[in-house]
Amino acid sequence: MSSSALDRELESEMATWEVAGLRRALRSGEAVAPSADFTSNDYLGLARHPEIVDAARAALAEHGVGGRASRLLGGGCALDERAERLVADWLGADAALLFPSGYQANVGLVGALAGPGDALVCDELMHASLIDAARLSRAMVLVHRHLDLEHAAMLLSRVAGARRRLLLTEGIFSMDGDAAPLPALAELCERHGAFLLVDEAHAAGVLGPGGAGAWSAAASAGASNARLAARLVTGGKALGVSGGFVVGSSALREHLLNRARSFMFTTAPSPAIAGALIAAVGLARDGDALRVRLAARAAQLALGLGRPAPPAAIVPLPIGGSAQAVAIAARLHEQGFDARAVRAPAVPEGAARLRLVAHAQHQEADVAGLVTALLTSGVWPRSCALSSDEGRDNVETGPDPLASTGAPRPRARVVAIVGTDTNVGKTVVSALLLRAAAKDPMARPAYWKPVQTGSDSDTNEVRRLLDGAPRDRVALGTPVHEFPLPASPHEAAAAAGARIDVEDLIERLREPRSTSGLHLIEMAGGLLVPLDERTTQADVLARLGYPVVLVARSGLGTLNHSLLTLEALAVRGIPVRALFLVGPAHPSNRETLARRGGVAHVFELPLLAAEGDRPDAAAIDDWLVHHDLAPILDE
Repeated sequence: MSSSALDRELESEMATWEVAGLRRALRSGEAVAPSADFTSNDYLGLARHPEIVDAARAALAEHGVGGRASRLLGGGCALDERAERLVADWLGADAALLFPSGYQANVGLVGALAGPGDALVCDELMHASLIDAARLSRAMVLVHRHLDLEHAAMLLSRVAGARRRLLLTEGIFSMDGDAAPLPALAELCERHGAFLLVDEAHAAGVLGPGGAGAWSAAASAGASNARLAARLVTGGKALGVSGGFVVGSSALREHLLNRARSFMFTTAPSPAIAGALIAAVGLARDGDALRVRLAARAAQLALGLGRPAPPAAIVPLPIGGSAQAVAIAARLHEQGFDARAVRAPAVPEGAARLRLVAHAQHQEADVAGLVTALLTSGVWPRSCALSSDEGRDNVETGPDPLASTGAPRPRARVVAIVGTDTNVGKTVVSALLLRAAAKDPMARPAYWKPVQTGSDSDTNEVRRLLDGAPRDRVALGTPVHEFPLPASPHEAAAAAGARIDVEDLIERLREPRSTSGLHLIEMAGGLLVPLDERTTQADVLARLGYPVVLVARSGLGTLNHSLLTLEALAVRGIPVRALFLVGPAHPSNRETLARRGGVAHVFELPLLAAEGDRPDAAAIDDWLVHHDLAPILDE
């Protein structure tokens, strides 16, 4: 067939596209091993799960291959409504409606809720499906700067006279991998009489209680759902299948049945899809162990590349030029890694990046291999990775047991000790972990309390509890800030006429070069206490990407405090290495937290007070005889 004038025009346009580094091509039929896959959205590794594959086969055998017609004309099968009920129950909603794809779900939802006379206020980085949905709705569309609450509030005020106002966001943004401040957005909607629509495509299965998404995580922390209009859950990401659900009220479902054109005028999904989704929802809901592994690998990937720890699974690696990003992806492909370039129009011009995705099935060695490929091949400069030379100025150094032996020095493993509250036993747990780590003659562990409030020195208490241990191999850091008032850091600083420079503190918290093995950083008070008027300790830990050991009381009230703290850590993508419950044994609390908390290692720690009410070193050593901490010390 001869080339037409139109074909020649299209070929010319593609040539221009290619020069700009924007041309794409399919790698048809290319099989990618799970260990090499750093690009797909199969976060939990369910796409190949045998239970889901078997469920799809069973649905095909019973109901046939095709959806046959739109569901309003008799298409689909009974499995569609069963899948909808399961998803609604999973997300704690009244109802759900299944669409053939997430794109169609967003287009149908927005178009059914908004039209002429309505207003849509949208985050500038929301997904293309929401952008297209907003444009097609014929409503007024206003775009606010990414995650800028003040700008969003101004735009909502501007459209106060609209019939209906919707605020559109993603729970986890698909290209930058960052999280929307959902409680604050819900409050904005309450204040301005708007409704919130949350696309949970990259959060469902990854965040929230039972993986129920970013909104469920926010709601469990107290966010009001009074202005929540709907959530969008895709089946093709963490669930490993395809399709998309709109989740909300029964009234919303009925409205969509009658008004969502991308539902009304399309053939129903194949029964295989609905059958597979039913199995996938159950596996995702019970997949806390998968989520723990996913969070650990995402944090490892980010830390290795000097990037902030992601709240979910996406680690963007900024490159800039499209051609350069494509060249880097090609070189990684030659080394066996599928990590692809993202370019305009998926991201703004000049903002090309590698969109790296961690998966639950990745092993530590898989992530380490990708990081090494990026750092050693010149495709990502070493200067961008975390330096082991940073933050050493505040560490008291002792003799180095490796200095005269020529033995290789193991890289420090930084762990933050955080609490659900103040006075829960963080310092005792720190001393316990240090004594355990110091038993290795080749290790040189360290402890650092960067912000000390109150007159009692936790560093001195650790020093006391190290009595009898090889203290010459344990480095004790000097606090960056010491304030006499026993209060939260920001209040203690204000009372002393000072302030905490958060950016400076973060730089100091980088891994010190003078230690090897375990390096403990004990935070002040509870996880969410403020360091200044804008930043909590949780915000700092999320940027650093360090795993944490969480310390809580063992008795009454610990379930609520501990689960809320674990949820706050999970929302920010901060991996939890262990949970210590300090105080008299409480078996039911321990069992509940072990089952629902998603933490691999839960320990009960008595007060360890041999004399009076102060713990002592001998009691710590006696506890260590009966408990193996190797899984958390060596991880």
